[in-house]
Amino acid sequence: MRLPGLVSAAWWLGIVLLRSPHLLAQSTLPGTLPLTVEGDLAMSMVDGIHTFLDRELEKAEQERRWRWERASPEEWARLRTAARESLRRRIGAVDPRLPVRALEMLESTATRAQIATGRGYQVFRVRWPVLEGVDGEGLLLQPDGPPLARMVAIPDADWTPEMLVGLEPGVAAEAQFARRLAELGCQVVVPLLIDRSNQWSGIPEIRMTNQPHREFLYRMSFEVGRHVVGYEAQKVLGLIDWFEHENERQRLMIGSLGYGEGGLLALYAAALDPRIERTVVSGYFQSRQGVWKEPIYRDIWGVLREQGDAEISILVQPRRLIVEASSGPEIAGPPPESDDRKGATPNGRLTAIPLSSVQSEVVQARKYGERSGSGDAARLVISGGGSGLPGSDEALLALLEGLAVDKRTVAEAAKPSAPQRSLSADFGEIFSAERMKRQFLQLVNFTQRMVNRSPRNREKFWATADASSPERWNETTRGHRRYLWEEVFGRLPDPQGEGHPRSRLVYNEPSFRGYEVMLDVLPDVFAYGILLVPKDLKPAERRPVVVCQHGLEGRPADVADPNIDSHYYHRFAVRLTEEGFVTFSPQNPYIGEDRFRSIQRKAHPLKLSLFSFILSQHQRILEWLSQQPFVDPQRIGFYGLSYGGKTAVRVPPLLNGYALSICSADFNEWIWKNTSVEAPHSYLLTKEYDMIEFDLANVANYAELAALMAPRPFMVERGHADGVAPDEWVAYEYAKVRRFYVTQMKRPEQTTIEFFDGPHTIHGKGTFEFLRRHLRWPEPAK
Repeated sequence: MRLPGLVSAAWWLGIVLLRSPHLLAQSTLPGTLPLTVEGDLAMSMVDGIHTFLDRELEKAEQERRWRWERASPEEWARLRTAARESLRRRIGAVDPRLPVRALEMLESTATRAQIATGRGYQVFRVRWPVLEGVDGEGLLLQPDGPPLARMVAIPDADWTPEMLVGLEPGVAAEAQFARRLAELGCQVVVPLLIDRSNQWSGIPEIRMTNQPHREFLYRMSFEVGRHVVGYEAQKVLGLIDWFEHENERQRLMIGSLGYGEGGLLALYAAALDPRIERTVVSGYFQSRQGVWKEPIYRDIWGVLREQGDAEISILVQPRRLIVEASSGPEIAGPPPESDDRKGATPNGRLTAIPLSSVQSEVVQARKYGERSGSGDAARLVISGGGSGLPGSDEALLALLEGLAVDKRTVAEAAKPSAPQRSLSADFGEIFSAERMKRQFLQLVNFTQRMVNRSPRNREKFWATADASSPERWNETTRGHRRYLWEEVFGRLPDPQGEGHPRSRLVYNEPSFRGYEVMLDVLPDVFAYGILLVPKDLKPAERRPVVVCQHGLEGRPADVADPNIDSHYYHRFAVRLTEEGFVTFSPQNPYIGEDRFRSIQRKAHPLKLSLFSFILSQHQRILEWLSQQPFVDPQRIGFYGLSYGGKTAVRVPPLLNGYALSICSADFNEWIWKNTSVEAPHSYLLTKEYDMIEFDLANVANYAELAALMAPRPFMVERGHADGVAPDEWVAYEYAKVRRFYVTQMKRPEQTTIEFFDGPHTIHGKGTFEFLRRHLRWPEPAK
């Protein structure tokens, strides 16, 4: 029988190897099966991680539904409270709001606060305090008579408040739900949202980007445990504070209606604040399994482990939630790149929302309502077959049910009736531009203050760690390691099974042999790398190992192929093996441009990251290396460059199997690197959207991560001409590491930094000496 392709080749290879035991011994490592897989193993690794995450997304949906459906009625209150606080933290709505006793009328010598008069109401420009240095701004629609209800009308991010009132073009009259609610007698406030343009995204003195304003804010705020969603939810809740104050004089129903990005905020605000009695979510509510395909500013760490939209609706019930299936905003992606504007996340789109997705999510929300005794708290309204305009008659009637409105008056309010302006259109355009810039910069400045305060928060986080001795340090930092792994990087289950190691000979040099090695880690997730073994091993001898880690878009062959002399790596695995070390050069999955970066997009909602997988792979690698008869498991060191340097401060500190770690061409003030609005080195200006880690700034910088190596040796290799960061950043951050090893651990010999006159590259001088000294291996004979 003739077997096709790869199966046939593997079958014949097996026959040959079985008949030639001496060839088997040379072609594979003892204790391993033949490695017969061909093709691009690096990209297969990335594809396997995607497959794993696709399955985990489905599993997370099943598990969160099972968690709620199996809960007893007595548990629901406790679960609700915990879920509400978890959501608050994940969207970063954690800062105390300033009190709002009144809205400030915005007047100047050029214009009054009142900018228009409508049918039974007046329109005012208003502002209200939210956070330190952060205001909300928008329009107040004040009825001429006693109000019917108090409403927050939240537009999509690309709709101005004036559009929702009919003062500017861009929104059909039927969809001007703020104006319609005012004509029906409601007191309405329309907040401004940060839009999707890119006018102010970047550092003007250095360069600008094509990141939407929302993405630019998302990137810097994510690192300090904040989020543009949380900031804007706080603005909405500030209005609820004011409504509640007004209700001390006259008690009225408080509600909200939001569309698109405003629908997201309406849902989240209602989930966080029980004072919102009725909510309409339009053009947003659906299955969130594909959230990783949406704009990155909707990325919320760990949310899908606990809550899809149906689960968030639990936090709204038993209050009324009206889901309107309408034509949501459609966004093809970020603003296009230009010569002077680049760096936006390319894979974020908003497409038409399938009606079936809305319907199934509402069905699930209603199941939860029945389970908790909330009845029909979740109601579905379909506008135009699911593709109609937001703010339909039926949605408004459901929102105002029981109040003095009927179908006729609601339909009458759908007719065009733009308010009469009391200021020029030109002035309005100028004001709108200045208002958006002001709102954007307020949030930038607030976030930068959070960055500046983060060192104090890190001190609090580490306050329980006792550095009085190495033993106490290791004992009292177990919780810190666990927190970093589980809450910041994201932890996967430990590797399953025995790994089924496979190998094949790829190099047979005068002084060493090289083998490709593949190890199973988790379903569809494997570890792969190149093992170089010196030929002068003596019987029963156990040698030290150096794990040599490549950087971004690299491959094991870049460091371990004797025939490649890369500008960055200089064959450092080969050189170490020629000195007598065993080396292993793993493939890390940061390869394939946006194919690997989108791993972060899928992983973040599951409270996972790229380093979740790298940590699991290195768990397996350490396990396997320690089992090899020629390896001393107590002398396994790590040496990584660039992205491998990032690995050096994230993996060895958490895995005790590494005896030392060397960070080359990456060590710096990592929080500044991800959040600075002043430095040309800032990742805010580049395409590296995969770098940010939720709330890391308040937990650990590189100095704290390096300290977790202690008392094990830790070294930094730094070229003066390396553009990753300036020497001053590197020296500043490393000084804290040095001080810790000297003054706390009393082990000054266990850490060092080598500066050299060179670029972003392996220098291989002081680091090689560091490896010899701490892995106890002699210097080669000259």
